[in-house]
Amino acid sequence: MRDLKDVCRVAVVQGAPVMFDKTLSTDKAIREIQEAAKNGAELIVFPELYIAGYPYGMTFGFTVGSREENGRKDWKIYYDNSIVVPGEETERLGQAAKEAHAFVSIGVSERDALTATLYNTNLFFSPEGELIGVHRKLKPTGAERLVWGDANKGYFPVVETPWGNMGSLICWESLMPLARVALYEKGVSLYISPNTNDYEAWFATVRHIAIEGKCFFINCDMFFTKDMYPKNLHHPEEIEKLPDIVCRGGSCVVDPFGNYVTEPVWDKEAIIYADLDMQKVPASRMEFDACGHYSRPDVFTFEVEEK
Repeated sequence: MRDLKDVCRVAVVQGAPVMFDKTLSTDKAIREIQEAAKNGAELIVFPELYIAGYPYGMTFGFTVGSREENGRKDWKIYYDNSIVVPGEETERLGQAAKEAHAFVSIGVSERDALTATLYNTNLFFSPEGELIGVHRKLKPTGAERLVWGDANKGYFPVVETPWGNMGSLICWESLMPLARVALYEKGVSLYISPNTNDYEAWFATVRHIAIEGKCFFINCDMFFTKDMYPKNLHHPEEIEKLPDIVCRGGSCVVDPFGNYVTEPVWDKEAIIYADLDMQKVPASRMEFDACGHYSRPDVFTFEVEEK
């Protein structure tokens, strides 16, 4: 492992997107990048699908073997507010990253430039404003498959930073053991997890991965309420069934020994700051290095079909 800059100041944005509005969500993200930069952040992390929201509780009119026309109309609203990558929104986010002179990670609903397929995607921007990483979620979970397609390229992009390699897995991708190994093999010291997992058992996974990968685990969830959904949806009764707080957050940072650098934050929007002691990463690998001295490549064979 090459030398790492000693400290990374990270800002974890537990924000509420402007639901189903890509322009206002981008505007809000830029304001939060600016605020984090004023507080010295060098790495700014946003949740899964910050642009333009996670449509929790919606069916889009699907049942097994059929679909309903008003649900199709709601899906089209969401489609219209998903973004093409690269495109106008990524240009604006890149400029914000450049002005902040910070790395930025942000989750978006991506609309393919050639087809009408949507992807649950995480983007990385450099401090120079360049789009340097595009990761599409490998396997949307459960009914998410009615909205987003499987990743079809660029499965495990990793970007170089002064604090070592940085990669991301989105939400339940982190439950896929081989997906984690794919990142470990690329030497990640910063493991970015944009997600919507606000349940207690998730934190066993969060801490385990930090210990297993001997990396900093950046757990970034969103906070939003049912009154944030747009009022022009065709099935408002689906939203009415939801609890007042739809997603509680729980964003936190865990070090390579499984200890909380910042405890989970609940039930509010917040920007969480932490100064990460990056020298803990190589120090933690003295006894266990998952894809180094503790691996047995003569016994186990692992291959990733990169595209």
